[in-house]
Amino acid sequence: MKKIQMVDLKSQYEKIKDTVNISIQEVLDTNTYINGPQVHQFQKSLEEYLDVKHVIPCANGTDALQIAMMGLDLKPGDEVITADFTFAATVEVIALLQLTPVLVDVDLYNMNISIEGIKKAITPKTKAIVPVHLFGRAANMEAIMAIAKEYNLYVIEDNAQAIGANCKFSDGTKKKAGTIGHVGATSFFPSKNLGCYGDGGAIFTNDDALAHKLRGIVNHGMYERYHHDVVGVNSRLDSIQAAVLNAKLPLLDQYGRARQDAARKYSAAFEGHKNIVAPSICDICDCHVFHQYTLRIIDADRNGLMQHLLDKGIPCAIYYPIPLHSQKAYADSRYKEEDFPVTNKLVTEVLSLPMHTELDEEQIKFITDSVLEFLK
Repeated sequence: MKKIQMVDLKSQYEKIKDTVNISIQEVLDTNTYINGPQVHQFQKSLEEYLDVKHVIPCANGTDALQIAMMGLDLKPGDEVITADFTFAATVEVIALLQLTPVLVDVDLYNMNISIEGIKKAITPKTKAIVPVHLFGRAANMEAIMAIAKEYNLYVIEDNAQAIGANCKFSDGTKKKAGTIGHVGATSFFPSKNLGCYGDGGAIFTNDDALAHKLRGIVNHGMYERYHHDVVGVNSRLDSIQAAVLNAKLPLLDQYGRARQDAARKYSAAFEGHKNIVAPSICDICDCHVFHQYTLRIIDADRNGLMQHLLDKGIPCAIYYPIPLHSQKAYADSRYKEEDFPVTNKLVTEVLSLPMHTELDEEQIKFITDSVLEFLK
């Protein structure tokens, strides 16, 4: 059996190496390392894939979130609601901009931000909501947009983990995660579903005026060289990373299906087990692209299971072990433990198994057998 990886980028590269190498060589041959043709090609291709008017490439996913917020002219002290159960980058940029993070609990079923939690957290100072499409599953954007409309709030989608996922609305229409709010942000970190070979990110919007402002912000506030019209930053997707993404983007839906197939095999093996809550996935699933495959281990030794898997050479991880409201950097007297019953439960239960495009049946069987062996 091939060695199991949490994310197997090497095997993925072997299948696309000719395309990737040719794409990178074009950058080397033309010496257009910054803002070259490969960047413009990727921007246009991603706009077409997402069916969004504007994609603004940038240096990484954290920058994408920060720049999106900068473009909305939020002021110090404005409150921004987001999920307690997620990676710190989401709340980090809120704090960096001297905005006030307002953390709310998540839904036990899908682990995305609680709709009721959002409603309860709104105050006269609330200016924006940042839903995170966690682990690849689209959040309930129809409900979130309805709340935003009622209270005149911005919606900034953190789509770092769910590019390619669809959000389905009650009228039957579908839109890509990240393109529904006023602005969306994503990451092309190597382990993401659409990952480059370094750092990269992008911002999405259908608002022409906002897109114009964002394009200035990512380039030191310049639209014309040495004319600084807005306060900006230096955050550009370099041409070599764009070259890699150009090779991978046409395969993104195929990659998503491979992840979904692996998820189905995992979940079939765990079905009905009293100690395992596995992610749900239907036969025509397109709302979850499984950036992570995350179990909940209930009434059993989650940490013991993790060590058992590691001892057998199976990588696994806890995403996330500490709630954001309990992190030293973001602790606040406003937060009470009773406000976060789901998050506090999840951090003691969640365990993520290997998930990537190259998992084969032998590996999946070994992983699932090993989990069941411990939980027998």
